[in-house]
Amino acid sequence: MLDDPRPSKQLPSIELAILPERVLEALIAGSIDRASDAFGQPLPPFLLEDTWLWNYRFDQLRADPATGPWLVRVVIDANTGEIVGHAGFHGPPDESGMVEVGYTIHPDYRRRGYATAALGALISYACNDSRARTVRASVSPDNVASLKTIAAYGFVQVGEQMDEVDGLELIFERPVR
Repeated sequence: MLDDPRPSKQLPSIELAILPERVLEALIAGSIDRASDAFGQPLPPFLLEDTWLWNYRFDQLRADPATGPWLVRVVIDANTGEIVGHAGFHGPPDESGMVEVGYTIHPDYRRRGYATAALGALISYACNDSRARTVRASVSPDNVASLKTIAAYGFVQVGEQMDEVDGLELIFERPVR
């Protein structure tokens, strides 16, 4: 049995539900109703704000359907059923065993522990794949909330990079196990 990587603070109970290809297609087309039908439950309109991400993940999924479980998922509050954001990996483990996480919690749900819970769930998922050895997080130096979130899981800064969209990002890593 693997150790639970979550901090000791009481976190909300969440579920991470995969967004299948047909849901991504509907989101890309701008149809929250069609996306909701394909998902099987109502999706919040705020998901339409990330069309660039859905396009990118859709292309990844089309290139290699086996990447699906590693890509984007919605973050669902397990008690209320509300979708509060999305989280996932940039892809499956690379040749060195590295996986990079990404998560976004809608502003209406921030500061309630959802990002911390989502990150813990992602780390747990990576723990169950023997190929994964390192979890990476790239965070803007101005994103104090995310810096605190990753610190709670023992991430250590290993470098920095200039992202063409997001600007300067600090690169943090931690062992999967």
